[in-house]
Amino acid sequence: MESRAKFLGHAIHPMLIVFPLGLLISAVLFDLFYLMTGNASLSTVAYWNIAGGVIGGLLATIFGLRDWLAIPEGTRAKAIGLWHGGGNVVVMGLFAIAWYLRRDDPAHLTSTIPFVLEVIAIGMGATTGWLGGELVGRLAVGVDPGAHLNSPSSLSDKPASASVDERPSVVGD
Repeated sequence: MESRAKFLGHAIHPMLIVFPLGLLISAVLFDLFYLMTGNASLSTVAYWNIAGGVIGGLLATIFGLRDWLAIPEGTRAKAIGLWHGGGNVVVMGLFAIAWYLRRDDPAHLTSTIPFVLEVIAIGMGATTGWLGGELVGRLAVGVDPGAHLNSPSSLSDKPASASVDERPSVVGD
């Protein structure tokens, strides 16, 4: 099933998730390093990483929702997509709460509650990420119809089911 929201021939949702994913994982690591060293700069970086990650996650959600709405009802993909999206809404909510709890002093974790919420959210995010992989890799959600190992570029005017005639040269070939 082809993605409904594309840019230059590629689905937008998977392009956008890398930013919040990287920012939120980094936030947990910066907070962990803060807890180990007491360096307030690390906690401040984590705070702003969470802010950027939540905003980026909300943007990715818009495009993911658009694609999910196009999945036919009663399919396994629709159910998995619901768990994937719903779980990620919870992940974003946990990070948003952690961010909110730190608003008065971003340079210090005055409580372990925000950090615990972040760790729980990362664990949930690993699961929802696996579900997203299941949607694409196993159920072909967001994959162009007819896609194969020798499909032409998405920037060409040819459908994915067409073949590229020339074989790319490989050094030492």
